[in-house]
Amino acid sequence: MIILNKKILLPVLAALCCLSNLDAQVVGGKQENYNRGDTLRGSLRAERSYDVLKYHLQVRVNPEEQFISGSNTITFEAEEQLPVMQIDLFENMKIDSILQQDAFLEYNREYNAVFVHLKQSLKRGEKDSIKVYYSGNPVIAENAPWDGGFVFEKDEEGNPWIAVAVQGTGASLWYPNKDHQSDEPEEVLIEAEVPNGLMNVSNGRFAGKKDLGDGYTRWSWKVSNPINNYNVVLNIGNYVHFRDNYKGLDLDYYVLPYNLEKAKVQFEEVKPMMECFYEKFGEYPFVEDGFKLIETPYLGMEHQSAVAYGNHYLNGYLGSDLSGTGIGLRFDFIIIHESGHEWYGNSLTAKDIADMWIHEGFTAYSEAVYIECRWGKEDALEYLKGTRRGIGNRTTIIGDYGVNSEGSGDMYYKGSNLLNTIRSIYNNDELWWKTLKDYTLTYKHKTIDTQTTEAFFDDATEVDLKPIFDQYLRHTAIPELQFKKEGNTISYRWKTDVENFKMPVDIFVKGKEKRLNPTSTWKKLQEQVSGKNDIEVKESGFYITTTFQE
Repeated sequence: MIILNKKILLPVLAALCCLSNLDAQVVGGKQENYNRGDTLRGSLRAERSYDVLKYHLQVRVNPEEQFISGSNTITFEAEEQLPVMQIDLFENMKIDSILQQDAFLEYNREYNAVFVHLKQSLKRGEKDSIKVYYSGNPVIAENAPWDGGFVFEKDEEGNPWIAVAVQGTGASLWYPNKDHQSDEPEEVLIEAEVPNGLMNVSNGRFAGKKDLGDGYTRWSWKVSNPINNYNVVLNIGNYVHFRDNYKGLDLDYYVLPYNLEKAKVQFEEVKPMMECFYEKFGEYPFVEDGFKLIETPYLGMEHQSAVAYGNHYLNGYLGSDLSGTGIGLRFDFIIIHESGHEWYGNSLTAKDIADMWIHEGFTAYSEAVYIECRWGKEDALEYLKGTRRGIGNRTTIIGDYGVNSEGSGDMYYKGSNLLNTIRSIYNNDELWWKTLKDYTLTYKHKTIDTQTTEAFFDDATEVDLKPIFDQYLRHTAIPELQFKKEGNTISYRWKTDVENFKMPVDIFVKGKEKRLNPTSTWKKLQEQVSGKNDIEVKESGFYITTTFQE
């Protein structure tokens, strides 16, 4: 997502003080009470015991009436005995009919869930499909991408300019699907009918267009890789297209005509970005579908192979630096951050939205990775340290499971600074980069959870990372390194929520670097120092707080 709340558009100054909202649709923070609607959306009930294989989405968009109509054919395989299947579609959208093998099916609706009674119960392993016809006026986003919905705008020349952004809110806002991150269709065919003279750009490869003879043209796009439901999009406008190539990867760009020359300059950044990310994360995970940047009427989103771009061809985040260091003004934030999601969030996906830090923490870290590739490690560390000013430490990074609950917006930069802390704990950059790349490639095109992530990085080092992950992800406070002076002796320990906490940390004693291994009990510093001015924590490598009692 893009920055936060779902990766702040309110004046940029407000964004700078509210970085914890950082991404596109991450609403941030857990709610105290959940209802049945939350459970229906967030849990994997018996009616969801099927694996989606394919979507064939056909939709007509009427810009004047802000109305959509069409169908989605859902091809699936039963994972257990399946007499009734749950699909999802917002209550305000009308279901016209549901067919299975040309037979009309009965269904009932509860909140945004639709329970479809199949012709006969399917056995485990059986494959079938249903076709859902639907229509309605979809929810309009008041401030995309932070609140989900359709965007119906006009470009500077008065042409309709329409887009979709629904991360967090849910793809069922505008088309029927199994709206849970644990299940992704293996392929999607998107066929969008739009008024003649406009173009629709969706995910995947262009598969042709057809003038329907009634004032509308159908634009077809084919996705050949697993894709998150919320990544499936429409982008409708008076676009012009140009293209480039990076080592055989097609780079396609769709922008408004009056921005073409600016785009040709600004989008040159994609190639050094790809060079960096290929080295650190592995090959672009959707080569078959190509890579696209598409100009949108909102700031940006990580739509798979169809990245939304609305940063007005400025460096930084709308021309400002979220880190406050000046380093963020060297690159176009939206290009780097949203493209980073192709590896983290789109290819490697959290099963439950409660673990969205896997998307946002790693992608926020990708900003620093890009800086390091281009300008060196010290600048990357300075940038990461600067982003800490937006961390609130008021609610936990991980949300509540099974109820469609995202964690705190701290998942962005607290997440990225956690990863940087782990890198420092490794104290071996060769090992760090190998582990990060292995992790990214091991879980390519897979859905995973936090425990899997923790175990992968923990297994690569002799240091026990479990209490470290636990403190940063499941508690609000960061570790506090306490020092106290008693006579000529300095003692130190960790103060944390996690019992028996251990974590190595690097400090400077009278200017000389030293690694400490504090625990929850007091230990004595071997060196003789006169006071706290003789001790300095390596803050660029470790996201902690420090206190000193004299």
